[in-house]
This record gives sequence, structure tokens and C-alpha cells, in this order.
Amino acid sequence: MYAVSIIPSFATIRTKRAHPIRAMRAVVQRVASASVQVEGRTVSEIGPGLVVLVGLHESDSESDAEFICRKVLNMRLFPNESTGRGWDQNVMQKKYEVLLVSQFTLYGFLKGNKPDFHVAMPPQKAKPFYASLVDRFKQSYNPDTIKDGVFGAMMKVSLVNDGPVTMQLDSQSPKNTNDGENS
Repeated sequence: MYAVSIIPSFATIRTKRAHPIRAMRAVVQRVASASVQVEGRTVSEIGPGLVVLVGLHESDSESDAEFICRKVLNMRLFPNESTGRGWDQNVMQKKYEVLLVSQFTLYGFLKGNKPDFHVAMPPQKAKPFYASLVDRFKQSYNPDTIKDGVFGAMMKVSLVNDGPVTMQLDSQSPKNTNDGENS
């Protein structure tokens, strides 16, 4: 008779938790309004819509960008006033705006008490990749409704949450790997 343990060892847990997500990450907040300031100057602002904090992983590709763009623009996070149904319309159906903010700290891990960002995409690669993500959003929706912060700058992001409603997306999570399914 063989004994099979279904409890993973500490070493296994430690290995699996090291850096489990290898994908683009987006934290999406439904807002009544939002703005970004750099050095005391407002560089972007929106009315009702979505603020999307974007974390780029070192292994991200165009397919990750396509997934995040498609999901963010199609997430049904808004009520439909004509039918009274909540969670029924996306940002495009409402003709609302989107504010994209690059945030490498979404890929910060604590080593002791100090943050470590080594799995975030390096800035020299991340800047053009993020710019192409912003362009992808503009091509997929009305370009005038897509705003963004300043890549690499220290920004003050102000927002008025609506709900609050906050969702996190990872482009490579297990349920997101089926191309086209559950879109």
C-alpha cells in the first residue's frame, strides 16, 4: 500500500508563490471622474469611465496587450438605465472615457520589507510597449476617449470611485488562456 500526500511541502509552496503571474496585469476601477497630475500640472482628465492601472511583466507580448484591451473595453461594469439591469453595459456602450496609467509597482514583490520589481518589464522595453498598448486602445475605441498619464513620471492620480467597483485582470490567468472563449 502506498501513502500519497495531498498536502504540498513547504518547499513546493515557496516555489509556487515566488512569482506566479507571468502576464500583463490591469487593475480597473469604475470612476465618476479622474485626473493625472505631473509636477503640479494636469496632464489628463476624464469624466465617467474607467481608470486602468497597467503593470507590464517582463515576458508580455502583443497577445497579452490584445487580451487586456479587449477585456477592459468589453467588461460590463455599468448599469443600463433603460432596462434597470446592473452590470449590463461596457464603457463603449456608455460612450465613457478610459484613463490608462502605467504602474510598474503592480509587479512589486516584497523581499523582507523591501519591494523588488525585477519581474516588471524594464523601462527601455516597457515605454514603447506601453505606447503601443495606448494606441491599441485608441484604435479599438474612439481615440478622443482614451487618455493616459506620463510613462515613468511621478504622478498624482486623483479619482472619484463609482461604486466602488474594482476588478483585476491578468492576461495569462488559467481562465484567460482559451482564445476567444469567455470574452
